[in-house]
Amino acid sequence: MRRLPPLGAIEAFVQVARLGSVKAAAEELSLSAPALSRRVQALERFVGKELFERRHQAIVLNAEGERLLGHLAPALDQLSDAVEAMTSGAELLRLRLGVLPLYASQRLFPHLGALRRDHPELHLDIDTAGHGVSRLGEGLDAAIVLAREVDPQLHADRLDRNAVYVIGAKSLVEGPDPLVRPEQLAGQTALLHREMTEALDAWRQSAGVTAVEPLAIDYFDSGPLMLEAAAQGLGVAFMHESHFVDAADPRLVRLFGIAVESPYSYWFVCRPRALQSKPVRIFRDWLIWTLGSED
Repeated sequence: MRRLPPLGAIEAFVQVARLGSVKAAAEELSLSAPALSRRVQALERFVGKELFERRHQAIVLNAEGERLLGHLAPALDQLSDAVEAMTSGAELLRLRLGVLPLYASQRLFPHLGALRRDHPELHLDIDTAGHGVSRLGEGLDAAIVLAREVDPQLHADRLDRNAVYVIGAKSLVEGPDPLVRPEQLAGQTALLHREMTEALDAWRQSAGVTAVEPLAIDYFDSGPLMLEAAAQGLGVAFMHESHFVDAADPRLVRLFGIAVESPYSYWFVCRPRALQSKPVRIFRDWLIWTLGSED
């Protein structure tokens, strides 16, 4: 059998590559930073190549390191999974997932039966409290969030691109004074989600009515309640096209016929080190495969 490098050196290399930090990798492996650096250097001596570009305050994989990581990381994960399965008895995996209620009900839950059939060992704890990014690692393993962009220090997969629609009660386009011109927003209450506070301004700018101010702005932290408020005639909601289409509520109509590219997207996010967790990897890969990614 060919001689292999020490497993500790491989583990140190993969951790540094994934986390992008010697300090973070050392903490993860309960080592001192110098001890971890020595392990990485031992692997570099073994393969006879430098694997990182060492900059002033950062360490980044070079082309040789990227190639080696592609071979070693999956093998190390399989080894870890095999040991975990042998030592945990009946394998039951649990993922603590943060997700907004409307995305959960419209996009996620219709597919969860397939996830359960493919991975019966995986169970989800669903948390709809919001502010998912701030609670990663502290109550949540991963989250599906609505955001313009995501902190580059996190792992993030874009799940959609969307358009902002103005959604209102069907009664608004009926009767003697139908709501048909954007300028008529001045007499309406705008309904905004707290995770999409700039949707109104983005829509007004694209529609060319930046000077038009709504009568008032009411904020919601629940997409389903926004749709219900709009259906009840409590205001006009600035929401994503997909929410309107998936709701298929005959009480609601799209107003003005103007679609504006949304500055917001849904993202799957987690801390980079969380991808080493089997439940996170299974769910993330399934989610991307099932719902697609735009990046």
